[in-house]
Amino acid sequence: MTDSAADKTTLRKTALNLRKSTHASSTGAARRAAGHALREIGRLRHFRCVSAYLPMRSEMDTAPLLHALAGQGYAVCLPVVEAADAPLVFRFWTPGAAVVPGAHGVMVPEGGAEAEPEILVVPLLAFDADCYRLGYGGGYFDRTLARFRDDREIVALGFAYAAQEVVSLPRDDWDMPLDGIITENGVRWRG
Repeated sequence: MTDSAADKTTLRKTALNLRKSTHASSTGAARRAAGHALREIGRLRHFRCVSAYLPMRSEMDTAPLLHALAGQGYAVCLPVVEAADAPLVFRFWTPGAAVVPGAHGVMVPEGGAEAEPEILVVPLLAFDADCYRLGYGGGYFDRTLARFRDDREIVALGFAYAAQEVVSLPRDDWDMPLDGIITENGVRWRG
């Protein structure tokens, strides 16, 4: 195991525990973060297809954001793992539509056409001031961002509690920075 991998493994455990305790005591944080996200997404007027996630464990709840996006006429989709070590695919979804457990227990649409999102709202365990994220270690979002950024314009936004920020994260060559981070306190753009 490389030093970076060992550092990330240790940091994941610490970050998960911090997120759990923050989640338990953060009444209203998801609604405030959703409000910030809607304002920022609204400024990106030429983008109309947004991917977000259905939360698991102590991830910040995206329900307020997903419902508001759909209510404002955005096409909404969810990420789906179809193969290990491959980029994600995205399937259209509407609030109330059937979902089923997918890979790693992530809830995914029960069918639905493939989508090409223009904005990705992604979960994370920790983030730093340079908008790098620490995920669960599968590399799915990094591979997806690398593929999208080679092909077209994409905006990737982390969705997290402000308490999940760390001073810096260990980075590998394949780690892709996000364009911004949305928390209950506001939005931070990279660069």
